[in-house]
Amino acid sequence: MPTTKKPVKVATVKAEPAKPQPPEKPEKPKETTPEFIASIAVILVTGLFIITFTLQAFTIPSSSMENTLLIGDHLFVDRILLAPMTKWIGKLIPYRDPQHGDVFVFIAPAQPGLYLVKRVMGVPGDHIHLQDGVVYRNGEALKEPYVVRQGDYNGYRDNFPSVPPGEYEQLTPEWRATLPSYVQNGDLVVPPGHYFAMGDNRDVSLDSRYWGLVPRENLIGRPMFIYWSFLTPRDEYERQGIGDRIAWLFNIVIHFFDHTRWSRMFHVVH
Repeated sequence: MPTTKKPVKVATVKAEPAKPQPPEKPEKPKETTPEFIASIAVILVTGLFIITFTLQAFTIPSSSMENTLLIGDHLFVDRILLAPMTKWIGKLIPYRDPQHGDVFVFIAPAQPGLYLVKRVMGVPGDHIHLQDGVVYRNGEALKEPYVVRQGDYNGYRDNFPSVPPGEYEQLTPEWRATLPSYVQNGDLVVPPGHYFAMGDNRDVSLDSRYWGLVPRENLIGRPMFIYWSFLTPRDEYERQGIGDRIAWLFNIVIHFFDHTRWSRMFHVVH
């Protein structure tokens, strides 16, 4: 008799929907050599612009501004604040003229190329004289807590300009000849466009008493802060030979940690 085949059950598998694949990230193009050189050039130009037109680094080589600035202080100077104002950008940048008490950097009137740092004691129109080492401005004795005195006495230095300079005073010939023309009734009168500058270490500072007034166009800028201070003998900064400079670099490497004045780091100059 005929046989009947039982139907075979076929298992069915439900197909799962395919998972969407994340989009492939486009491969970042590699920087070419010309692009790399261009990037470095932009960084260098930007740094050069900042150093040339906005900030400049200086080192203090003498004791004329102690204790405000010490030998071996390295500081940044703001070249914009005291720059000559220009019409097209004067409203955007806070230019101003030097003010009483400002510490400022300028080119020495008697020695072009030499940078000096002193304090503004007289602005145009001021009447200045010293009496026993005390500065009088427009008839008023100044209180100067930053001043350092050595304790000795020098007639011309301490009673400027009423006591005439002696033969061996360290005046420049030009200032010795022109000083009397600025003196009125025992006071030095600061002319327009000039400033009278003095060092805080008053008895050792060669300043406007010895080389004259600072022209406005000689101004470089105003110190902002000390970024490094290195304790070292004064003559280390006066070396000129290649061998001496190499020795100086070795001195920095060897004594960087124990000769660095860490307490003066980022000290704001007042």
